[in-house]
Amino acid sequence: MTGKPQVPKTHIVMTIAGSDSGGGAGIAADLKTFAAFGVHGTCAITSVTAQNTTGVLKAFDLTPEAVGSQIEAVCTDMDIKWAKTGMLSSSEIIKEVARQVKKYRLSLVLDPVMAAEAGGDLLRKEALSALIEELLPLCKVTTPNASEAGALAGVSVKTHEDARLAARKIADLGVEAVIVTGGHIDATDLLYESVSGDFTRVPGVFVKGGTHGSGCTYSASMTACLACGDSLQTAARKAKEFVEQAIRRSVPVGRGVGPVNPLGKTLEERDRYLVLKDVKEAVLILEDSPEFAKFIPEVGCNIGMAIPGARNYEDIAAVESRIVKFRERARPVGCVNFGASRHVAGITLAALREKPEIRAAMNIKCSKEILDACREMGLGISSFDRAKEPEGVSIADWGTSEAIREYGGVPEVIYDKGEVGKEPVARLLGTCASELAKLAVRLAREME
Repeated sequence: MTGKPQVPKTHIVMTIAGSDSGGGAGIAADLKTFAAFGVHGTCAITSVTAQNTTGVLKAFDLTPEAVGSQIEAVCTDMDIKWAKTGMLSSSEIIKEVARQVKKYRLSLVLDPVMAAEAGGDLLRKEALSALIEELLPLCKVTTPNASEAGALAGVSVKTHEDARLAARKIADLGVEAVIVTGGHIDATDLLYESVSGDFTRVPGVFVKGGTHGSGCTYSASMTACLACGDSLQTAARKAKEFVEQAIRRSVPVGRGVGPVNPLGKTLEERDRYLVLKDVKEAVLILEDSPEFAKFIPEVGCNIGMAIPGARNYEDIAAVESRIVKFRERARPVGCVNFGASRHVAGITLAALREKPEIRAAMNIKCSKEILDACREMGLGISSFDRAKEPEGVSIADWGTSEAIREYGGVPEVIYDKGEVGKEPVARLLGTCASELAKLAVRLAREME
């Protein structure tokens, strides 16, 4: 019996929050986070903020009717079970959101946004009581930071004991679960489940990077995970890990607090796939060219490529072990993988520090004839002296850096004349591995 293939269910979630014209927090952060988790994100905008990395300059609230209409439009058409709230600046907006949450029986993650990370109040003082009385009792989970937890509970939160007390007080208002995020304490989040009375510590680490939008990203992560069926504890751990990597991959975009990068890991995984694909293509090009075999040094050669913004050897893919000459053909000894060659990685890292678009490198045999062919093709050439190599350094990194310094930029070819027990080697540098392989083959054919 055959039929149409089953299509995996798409979970649909909603964010009810303000917009950030700087693209770092609010609706922008929430929708990017939803996309990273593979759920479909919808939105109801509560306020339009004139905001950048230095703070909130102005805020323009939408009418409660406009907010309610957005929620109704989505909920009458799509199957929304989980939603989250962010910026709800006025008591009128809060009351309207509470009415809609009850009307459509939404399971709610409440992020009690009170101030922007970069500066600026986002919740009016008169609206705090409405948030506590009208919306908190309706939510499944709330995710305050230490300052917000203190405001909701009426206590000062500076330690984990303070956070435990605040969590209980907030839960007493009708909330099923409270997560006091630890970014303002010691990076450990505290989850309190009111039904069981259990506390769960979710440890973390402080990571370097921009934090603008981190609270929005955390609550959006929780919403996506819960919508996909994760338990509270699992969702809290996933959200914690997600925010940490989003901070780590943040990119400075302005003069103030940089925004987190919710799609950073997703884009990096895409880049890793594309790099693996390109290096594998490069190896096939070399295998299919019998002319190239004569370019392989006695110790073998390798070819590798880095992802954009590579930070270490694990960000560079190459052939495990090396490429050798076998029956007058180039043959890879192992598979293409990340972290497979420290030598090629050292060359690549040194080059991209100087010129980020140079992300590929390979080593080949070096001779006067090969260098002359490189010159005839108009390739830039530089060299370094192995005899001057300092102790305790990588020859690949040090030699490449020396040749770049001597050349005044990144050349296409870097060679050394070898020394006792070390054969001369040339290194080709380029933007991608497949193009580098084609260059090597073209060089080999020029010398036929």
